[in-house]
Amino acid sequence: MAERYSSFRSGSTTWLLQRLTAAFLVVVLAFHFFNLHFVHHAYEIDFAGSQVRMESLGYYVTMILFLVTATFHGVNGVYNALVNQGIDGKAKRAAQLVLGVAGILLVVQGVRVANALAGF
Repeated sequence: MAERYSSFRSGSTTWLLQRLTAAFLVVVLAFHFFNLHFVHHAYEIDFAGSQVRMESLGYYVTMILFLVTATFHGVNGVYNALVNQGIDGKAKRAAQLVLGVAGILLVVQGVRVANALAGF
């Protein structure tokens, strides 16, 4: 059975973006866990300290970048998995539409939550 990699060929822009977003997510998560476990021990972190960090612009921008990157990576991964399963025609177009709308809604809601946490 031949596999279908119609929108996810090695060397394409989508393929490169999927790899770059994965690398970015791994680096940010690694930094987060290193910072949490070795720099700031978990028992020393209190709510007030977390709230102060949430209000910093750098933390806010990193949170939004992580949100957008994770959403793109997940939506694109699901779409490519569906394409590799062999959907085509109207089903493929419906998947694009549903995943696109879901991705936009996730980002909008995530930005709203980030704004609330950061006090904007």
